[in-house]
Amino acid sequence: MIELLLPPLVLSLVLVGIHAYYGLEILRRGIIFTDLAVGQMAALGAALSILLFHGAYLYATSLAFALLGGLLVAVASGKEKHPEAFIALLYALASSATVLVLSKSPHGMEALQNLLAADLLFTLWDDIVHAMGLYAVVGVVLFAARYFRLGGRWGEGLFFITFAVTVASSVKLAGVLVVFALLVAPAFMVLRTGLRPALIWAWGLGTVLNVAGVWLSYRYD
Repeated sequence: MIELLLPPLVLSLVLVGIHAYYGLEILRRGIIFTDLAVGQMAALGAALSILLFHGAYLYATSLAFALLGGLLVAVASGKEKHPEAFIALLYALASSATVLVLSKSPHGMEALQNLLAADLLFTLWDDIVHAMGLYAVVGVVLFAARYFRLGGRWGEGLFFITFAVTVASSVKLAGVLVVFALLVAPAFMVLRTGLRPALIWAWGLGTVLNVAGVWLSYRYD
């Protein structure tokens, strides 16, 4: 049993490690639909890769669309009077476009299901190692930005770019809905209860819930 459960457990902990931080930042900014919108844009890129290239260049197209989504959200956050409405519409557009694109694919429903919620029980170690390396680089960049107090447009731009890169990788591994839950649930619980330090508590709560989720998935299918 441990051989089967260890990869998804490790992956879920890796995902919590990076997404808890972004979740806290997204909730503090009051743009909760951002993760769904960017994640769905990444899924749209993946869907186009499946339709046009039979899955080749999947990460590249997913990343390109995630970056486009992150750029649009960054611009809307700075200029729109009601950025949350714009972000919600971006999610709706990307979601409906994904369904339309995959309706043209012979395996569209299966692909759609994987893009919404992938089966973590069949995670490969190579994918986990790749994700760990990518998230480590993102973490270093975020730490450097905070250390050098990079703010303003450059700081916000860097935040949304790294967020898009992270989400594109995460959606490929876990799906849009799982990524959304990992981003929002631990951060929401911590901010709702006022626990401090917020990031440490978000990591802890996210870890407990993920371990329980993986075990329940295995135990009850």
